[in-house]
Amino acid sequence: MNLQLKKRQLGVSFIGILFVAGVLACVGVLAAQAFPTVVEYQSILKAVEKAKAGNSPPEVRLIFDKAAAVDDIKSITGKDLEVTKNGDKTVVKFAYTKEIHMFGPAYLLLKYDAK
Repeated sequence: MNLQLKKRQLGVSFIGILFVAGVLACVGVLAAQAFPTVVEYQSILKAVEKAKAGNSPPEVRLIFDKAAAVDDIKSITGKDLEVTKNGDKTVVKFAYTKEIHMFGPAYLLLKYDAK
């Protein structure tokens, strides 16, 4: 009778919990390293929107460089912007990459570009 009352315990083992915690820790460290690059990309987009107010390519680059100095943007400069006119609109393109060292010879490559 006692055998019928005893039920097999269900759940995750301690080793399973350690494995899941290790995977989550690795993903968290990687996300913590990638997050600042996403914030910088958002700052670049804001600076480009401000720079579109310029009438000529040198003026657009100057406005961008001033906004980049305020927002502490180091990935690109005004020289890296491709400025063109499309009718009445000023079109600004940029592209850059960021490498994040993960471990050993492994890197995470993030490519950012916008128009």
